[in-house]
Amino acid sequence: MIRFKIKEMMAKKEYELGRRLTIGEVAEATDIHRMTLSKMINRRGYSTTTDHLDRLCAYFGCTLEDLAEHIPEQNE
Repeated sequence: MIRFKIKEMMAKKEYELGRRLTIGEVAEATDIHRMTLSKMINRRGYSTTTDHLDRLCAYFGCTLEDLAEHIPEQNE
């Protein structure tokens, strides 16, 4: 499963800006719908496009490794 670390990146950006950052601001700056960002943040295993990942990396000034991580699935 891929886990997106958008909340962590938002916290970093908030620290840099010295103020609170909303999902709406990120959505407007990246041209990604708020609902899509919300699903990326809250839904496990949400599938998105590489274009969205590219826009988020550009906005946060990070690499893909900073934005997402692979979590191995546990077999039962």
